[in-house]
Amino acid sequence: MSPPAAGAPVRIAVAGAGLIGRRHIEEIDASTVADLAAIVDPFPAADEVAARYSVPRYAGLAELFAAGGVDGVILATPNQVHVQGGLECVAAGVPVIVEKPIGDTVEAATRLVEAGEAAGVPVLTGHHRNYSPIMARAREVVRSGVLGDLVAVVGTALFYKPDDYFEVGGGWRTQPGGGPILLNLIHEVNNLLSLVGDIVRVQAVTSDATRGFAVEDTAAMVFTFANGALGTFVLSDTAASPRSWEQTSLENKSYDSFPDEDCYHLAGTRGSLSVPTMRLKVYEGTPSWWEPLTSSTIELERSDPLANQITHFAAVIRGDEQPVCSGRDGLKTLKVVDAVIEAARTGRPVDITA
Repeated sequence: MSPPAAGAPVRIAVAGAGLIGRRHIEEIDASTVADLAAIVDPFPAADEVAARYSVPRYAGLAELFAAGGVDGVILATPNQVHVQGGLECVAAGVPVIVEKPIGDTVEAATRLVEAGEAAGVPVLTGHHRNYSPIMARAREVVRSGVLGDLVAVVGTALFYKPDDYFEVGGGWRTQPGGGPILLNLIHEVNNLLSLVGDIVRVQAVTSDATRGFAVEDTAAMVFTFANGALGTFVLSDTAASPRSWEQTSLENKSYDSFPDEDCYHLAGTRGSLSVPTMRLKVYEGTPSWWEPLTSSTIELERSDPLANQITHFAAVIRGDEQPVCSGRDGLKTLKVVDAVIEAARTGRPVDITA
């Protein structure tokens, strides 16, 4: 499909009118560069949402594309149909954001990514933190070289999920696949890839000792990056700690916030950066533990990552920008999470191929 006329808002349809789908709908509705074209959802309950925004509801993507009038699609459907929906968008020549994870398996996600690349149709992965001003500024700092060569990364995602969280939906979150590795770590891995680069080896151990469920509640990982840097990461959904992105970034006011805490620390040969406080420490002269580090805090202009993602998607649809988080980026993230699960299962390091 050809891009919309210059100056006209792009027309974006949202597939899936659930919790995250409705957030995308709200952001499109509030955007000055995009209009909500339609809602795609097989359940009649979505009629209420469609009526609220005065747009049609289609039961499937085929109906949407047959009707026309759409420039892009956001897939906020269940994980197991992400690839199927993405392939339908590629076949129709319509750019698409696929909510994370880009696929329910590495093999399926690979098919989607390769199809999009072969067809020249933009496929983006909905890792919305990529559009956070915090992440954007942190990437700029790393790429500026002020830290020198990155040598070490320390990350945490420590938080406490309440008991009723595990009772929803018949208790599926207490079973394999419902733990913090698949539900939460995928965000963290994508952030680390964005900041540091590709991960080529993973070591991991997990524990279910605290909750006693059939799925992990805590995990510890060691990452080897392609550039030679090493990273450690500790994840737990049963830790009385605020050292998580949600509780430190101040981007979601639903969570108790701690603006003086960090969840990532990037250390290079000349300096270090703590995220999201953006506290920077660098050597002005020859690096040495005998010499003083100069401290500063990098200023930020905060904005909503989900709104920024819509603005970026509109620019990609128009051909003005390349995807910040492509389908291949989403695939790399999925491969790392898959490797974490395998490394924890076997107790052996897992190498990740491109």
